[in-house]
Amino acid sequence: MHRPLSSPRPTTASAKSRASSPSKQRLREEVESPFRKVRLAFFSFSSASAAVALYFSAVAALKANIGGFEDAIPLEDALQTCAINAAGVIGFGALALREVKGGLLARLVVEPAAEGSGKRTLKEYRRASRVVIAAGGKDYLNRLCMSLCSDQLADENTLPEALLGVDIVIVPVLLDEDCKAVETRAAWDNATPGESDRNFDSSRANEVVAFPATVSMWNDYLKSDVETAAGQGFDVLSKGITITVKKNGRILRRATGLPPFGDYIGAMEVADGSRFGMPGDSERYGGP
Repeated sequence: MHRPLSSPRPTTASAKSRASSPSKQRLREEVESPFRKVRLAFFSFSSASAAVALYFSAVAALKANIGGFEDAIPLEDALQTCAINAAGVIGFGALALREVKGGLLARLVVEPAAEGSGKRTLKEYRRASRVVIAAGGKDYLNRLCMSLCSDQLADENTLPEALLGVDIVIVPVLLDEDCKAVETRAAWDNATPGESDRNFDSSRANEVVAFPATVSMWNDYLKSDVETAAGQGFDVLSKGITITVKKNGRILRRATGLPPFGDYIGAMEVADGSRFGMPGDSERYGGP
């Protein structure tokens, strides 16, 4: 991509805006991280409380069923209480697990493909980029690489530039035969073009690609998604799975197959809500 030799001196307003961006990012991270810890503590405590209540309601149900206890409540009431407490254990437990997984997602480490880029956590992409995790076997990774790094139609492939324009970062994750994440960069660089893949160059998409680092953490995060997809009858290695992360760090959607690049380019600003209700949007999109 051509870069100008020099750039104009920024105006006072734009300089102030850029100078304030790091402080805004730090403020956002300081706000979000404590809230996650508070939510996790609340949901965990609520689940534990419901479990204790479930124990006592189960004892009450048992006493009502056996009979002969003066303090026993009607069996129907006891069973209803058991059902409510069981729902609390499951519901609050699921919410606590979701918060745990959200924290793990933020700590995942990637290494941008662009030369000279250092390793980053996914938390560092918040507010700036949307992250698309695309995991699958070698053939899936090869097809993903070709879709970004070769000309497959009559015209030149401009997908990387278009994805860069809507702040998309693709994280390809190579899975081995046991559906475990392994080193991905070598497989990406050595992808094999087919007859319809012209002008292949694995570096064409470097501006929008980042590779997973510390694969043990990636295995911990992807384990439940892989198991869920496999349990639903999908061949994870050949079909692949995609996880789309919004700019606020929340999951937008999980799906199988290659990433829907057309959807990302055409409607992502609205789909992940980045134009509505997020601090600093007025600077980019205009408005109050």
